[in-house]
This record gives sequence, C-alpha cells and structure tokens, in this order.
Amino acid sequence: MTDHIAEIAHPSSAPAELVLLAHEAASRQSLWPELVCAIVEQESSWDRWALRYEPAFYARYVELQLARGTIAGEGEAMARSFSWGLMQVMGQVAREHGFTAPSLAALCDPATGLAIGCRVFAAKLAAAEGNVERALLLWNGGANPDYAAQVQARAARYKLP
Repeated sequence: MTDHIAEIAHPSSAPAELVLLAHEAASRQSLWPELVCAIVEQESSWDRWALRYEPAFYARYVELQLARGTIAGEGEAMARSFSWGLMQVMGQVAREHGFTAPSLAALCDPATGLAIGCRVFAAKLAAAEGNVERALLLWNGGANPDYAAQVQARAARYKLP
C-alpha cells in the first residue's frame, strides 16, 4: 500500500499519510476505506485538530449524566460534548464505544481518532443493517439531510490505485 502514497492525495488536499491511516483503520473494521476517507473530508477537511462544541448535544445527552453523577466532573462532561479530530467523533460516543484514554483530546491523534471513528461507524452500519445511506445519516445525527449524498460523492477520490 505505501508504494501508492504519492498518488492517493492528488484528488484532494488530504495528506497522503492520513489517507493511508484511514484506509488501514477502515480495513480493520471491514469498512470501505474510500467511504471513511470521504467522511473525514466532510467532517474535518483532514484537520487532525478539528474541534467543535455541540451545546445541544450537551443538553440532550450529557447534562443529565453529569447531574446523576455518572460522569466524573464538569471538565469530562464538557469534553464529551465536543466532536474531536479527523472523523469528528463526539466524546460521549467515543466513551460509549470503549474509549478509555484519560483525555478525550487523544482523539485528535490521527491513528487513535480513526480507530475509534471506524469502530463507531461500523456500529452505525450494523444498526442500519448494512444500508450505507442510513448509516451515514445516523453518523451525522440527522443534522444535514444531504449528508449521505455529499459523503458518497466524495468517496471515489480515495480509491487506491
């Protein structure tokens, strides 16, 4: 695979080493690597440091857990309300899928974020009974009704030669 690194990134501004990492992480979860790359492009434009606070997510999913004492502290609660890294995985979702690093900021490490992101997307795909469009809509949480089409349109750019 590494022989083709220089050829991978030319269709987009994606760093070749990150595209390769995404392909490897996707393959470990039996996902289509091109689709994972397209999700990354859609979510973060390949910015490994991408962060986005989701106040509605905090109010809907995290605040009650904090009040119940199932989340240890305000800092962790806030961190769970951010989407992190290349795939923009929500901190809460990462925790629900077994991410145990002390800091959710570790999701900004490309290999770490891609590994947990692919694990989460594989679960979404299973929940959607293999329907990629529905899985993409579950990934996006319904915020953008055109999300699935936008991601799928990007996927062909990432096919390895």
